[in-house]
Amino acid sequence: MVTREAYAIFILALGLERCFELWLSRRNAAWARREGAVEYGAGHLVWMKVLHTSLFIGCISEVWALERPFIPALGVSCLLVALAAQGLRYWTIATLGRRWNVAVLVLPGVPAVSSGPFRFLRHPNYLAVVAEGLAVPLMHSAFITAGVFSVLNALLLAVRIDCEERALRQHCGYSERFAKRPRLWPARSNPP
Repeated sequence: MVTREAYAIFILALGLERCFELWLSRRNAAWARREGAVEYGAGHLVWMKVLHTSLFIGCISEVWALERPFIPALGVSCLLVALAAQGLRYWTIATLGRRWNVAVLVLPGVPAVSSGPFRFLRHPNYLAVVAEGLAVPLMHSAFITAGVFSVLNALLLAVRIDCEERALRQHCGYSERFAKRPRLWPARSNPP
């Protein structure tokens, strides 16, 4: 019981952190729009928000309703993966600065950012989301939530990455800067 309560507090803290990210995103998006940013893919953004909110609800619901056990080796290793994902997410946010937000907003003629984690991957934030989507539910054996979120997230990310790369190719010299960088994992190359 104590581990379920601690897990619920962790999920709540993660939810509050996401609220901060949404505030930061709105602020940055307003700046980008004032600077003449062009938006792409607004239709799938609502589904991303629903899916990410459902992850937190699913984690709590599955752990409490199905009385999922805490397995120390799995829980601790998943906590470390989740913390590493948070580190990668905030490295990405810090690198993009005012250009980071949850919408696909591109500033025409401004080159795509290629520093920080973008030196190694085209989409480091999405790698963080994939890792977190597995690790956070599995911290307390929420296997169903981990599986369902991961499958739906993979489908949504396929749409999102295609949309984002098209926008960046059209406006930001993306193909020239990122042609040899892998999308989500440093070990393999995915041409744009």
